[in-house]
Amino acid sequence: MFIHCLGAAAGGGYPQWNCACEGCRKARAKPELATKHAGIAVSGAGDRWFLLNATPDVHHQIAADPALHPGPGVRETPVAGVLLTDAEFDHTIGLLMLREESSLTVYGTYPVLEALRLNFPIRDLLGDYAELSWSLVGVGEPVALDDRLRATAFLTGSKPPRYVGASSSRGPSDWEVGYRLEDTVTGGTAVYAPTLPRWDASFAEEVESADCVFVDGTFWTDDEMSCRGAGGRTGRSMGHMPVSGDDGSARRLAELPARRKIYTHINNTNPILDEDSEERRRLTDLGIEVGRAGLEVEV
Repeated sequence: MFIHCLGAAAGGGYPQWNCACEGCRKARAKPELATKHAGIAVSGAGDRWFLLNATPDVHHQIAADPALHPGPGVRETPVAGVLLTDAEFDHTIGLLMLREESSLTVYGTYPVLEALRLNFPIRDLLGDYAELSWSLVGVGEPVALDDRLRATAFLTGSKPPRYVGASSSRGPSDWEVGYRLEDTVTGGTAVYAPTLPRWDASFAEEVESADCVFVDGTFWTDDEMSCRGAGGRTGRSMGHMPVSGDDGSARRLAELPARRKIYTHINNTNPILDEDSEERRRLTDLGIEVGRAGLEVEV
């Protein structure tokens, strides 16, 4: 199984257009530090690729990765589908950028696909441009993406997007999922979970035998936004457990036997984006990587 990291930034990208935090100022001064929105592309044999989420950067992400380039036919593309982890804008807006594709399959849980029909009605909008297929994903139910690649969604959180409304939290709970990706030929496994409010027993079960784990690295501390003057909400209230601390994800991630452990969905205020930061050095010492566009993994 081949995995290409297309970007690692949380909503707004890095730098974020309206942010003057220390990290964003550095990324503007040195554009090579910038990173696109978080997403990966996965393929079983290297010919058909599936995107995990369709970000606002999706055109640029495809253009930057030769494996995703069209051809040999004029309108022939190796991009075969998109697996949605939730219905957030930053993970779905890119579907509008893929409107020229007529054979793309979009996978999502019931509340996610319904939100894209009723609340953010891009399903109807795209219907006038492309004949996309919308495929329902059930938590715990494996989906065969091709002859050798299988994806199984698992629940990570139950928070609906703000545009849907708080009342929807009383409905279906599978608003936020991760995916366990399996190569049925080699037995290789990978987990992608860009949103993780808590590291509970069910999540531990998903990652304990994985060869590669991409996990939510949005905030270094729970109070990071207020400490950086970038807002008053805590990380946990936004559905993201912190990286650091005794109850943070880094400690748990370091204990996993996975060969590759990679943080993704990293907010612009998070110091781990700075290669020279003490926080980045701590992760390196733990054997944990920070995602970036261009990073490739084989499992």
